[in-house]
Amino acid sequence: MVPTGEITMNIGTATSEENPTHSYLGSRGIWITYVLILLITHFMLLTIPFFSVAVAWTLTNVVHCVITYFMLHVTKGTPWGTPEQGKARTQTQWEQIDFGQQFTPTKKFLTVVPVAIFFLASFYTKYDTTHFCINLIALGFSVIPKLPQLHGVRIFNINKW
Repeated sequence: MVPTGEITMNIGTATSEENPTHSYLGSRGIWITYVLILLITHFMLLTIPFFSVAVAWTLTNVVHCVITYFMLHVTKGTPWGTPEQGKARTQTQWEQIDFGQQFTPTKKFLTVVPVAIFFLASFYTKYDTTHFCINLIALGFSVIPKLPQLHGVRIFNINKW
């Protein structure tokens, strides 16, 4: 008979990690896949006949920022875990990446990508005021929650539980 606590069985998971949310975004091939999905989305928006290049870039930026905001800063727990998730149950995906350490390569990459898309969208919209404001607001929703000062902070207790 094995004493309790010596062996951790990860029933129903595909990896040997107890919580793969800590490392899956830093695993091999994820960054290039992320960029390819982003480019495919942008090219799909460009194929819509009544979208100008400016509208397509603005939509690419807004769609990217909204999706990553919800995936990284609203979603809590681990999607691969069992119902008893422990500490991960109260943490967002962003707070779990790289065990909560700040300024890791993965977190830098996930912060730089929205900024790069913002610069590209601003350039291709020729710095039009309307597009620039929309892109800047989307960038704010994507980058501000990533700041180390907001790690674990729930503004107005939104998403506290």
